[in-house]
Amino acid sequence: MNGRIVLVDDSFKILKDTFGLSRGKTLVVSDVLKAFDGETSSYLNQKKKYFYVAQPIQAKSTDAAPIDSDVAAGNGKNTAGVQGVLLLMASTENSALLQEKIVQKTGFLQLVMFCFILIADLLAAACLLKPFRRLQQQLDMVAEGNLDQDIDVKTYRETRDISEAVMQTIRKLKNLDQSRQEFVSNVSHELKTPLTSIRVLADSLMGMENAPAELYQEFMQDISAEIDREGKIIDDLLTLVKMDKSSPDLNIAQTSINGLLEQILKRLTPIAKRRNIEITYESKREVSADVDEVKLSLALSNLVENAIKYNREEGKVWVTLDADHKFFYVKVEDNGVGIPKEFQERVFERFYRVDKARSRETGGTGLGLAITKNIILLHQARSA
Repeated sequence: MNGRIVLVDDSFKILKDTFGLSRGKTLVVSDVLKAFDGETSSYLNQKKKYFYVAQPIQAKSTDAAPIDSDVAAGNGKNTAGVQGVLLLMASTENSALLQEKIVQKTGFLQLVMFCFILIADLLAAACLLKPFRRLQQQLDMVAEGNLDQDIDVKTYRETRDISEAVMQTIRKLKNLDQSRQEFVSNVSHELKTPLTSIRVLADSLMGMENAPAELYQEFMQDISAEIDREGKIIDDLLTLVKMDKSSPDLNIAQTSINGLLEQILKRLTPIAKRRNIEITYESKREVSADVDEVKLSLALSNLVENAIKYNREEGKVWVTLDADHKFFYVKVEDNGVGIPKEFQERVFERFYRVDKARSRETGGTGLGLAITKNIILLHQARSA
């Protein structure tokens, strides 16, 4: 450190100088005098870049001879048991340079560590995000219309949950697409059937010469019935379209359900009488509710009318109304042929018929129960 050590005895004589410049000389300065009084002095001169220490050297108690205080005072010597003073002077320039080098190397090391950590973070992020990128690629393929693409990324719990949710959505979309295709096919078939019948009847009439008026009248009645059937299908389709809107209009008002059912049964009683079907209505209490009277009347009419149309001759229909503190319940039962268990889950599908031939004979369009279910759901209720 380019330091210098000077040893001064109790007579202020320099006994040792590591530089060999002042040996044998007398040194009397304030720091030396303070040291002989037992006080250590030290300071740092930053301007001249050196460090200075004046350290007293204490005498051992066993080696120190008793000193006459008068003699000691007359000789100018101390009485503090100090044998000498050690002076240390060292340059701080090298220390400053060393510190600067350490700071520079530390800064470089920190930069290297930062780059290493950054690269490690990027690699770790790339590995962690790899499953999400694979999931994104699969979702992009689905977005392009490939509904058969499997979404199966189970690396993390999050990707597994997303994959399962997306696959469930895809399955629903596929079922919806299949239902849409079946619906379009059924609509085309149902609309073409009356038109085909009308065309056959019209061609038959045109191919006849001098046909009796009674035959013309019979054919025209059949054509009129097919036109009515076509109109009913179109009306039911329009009803379904209106209710399939994201927010269909509901005219909610306080309505007496008892009175509504009585009107429906009064209107359908003539149809039941033609087949000798008995309708029994039981109301267990007076019920009023906030409903769309027109739509709910259509739903209940479809239920009761189905119970009449698809019943046996001289059958029975029971209509029951009950309520609790929150809901009201309408039950429609009949003792007809019933619906086989394997077909019960599909009766609310559009254009679905258990017995297609019989349904057409009774004038059904296959849309009545689908309309009924939609109306019930619009009222935040459920069908059973």
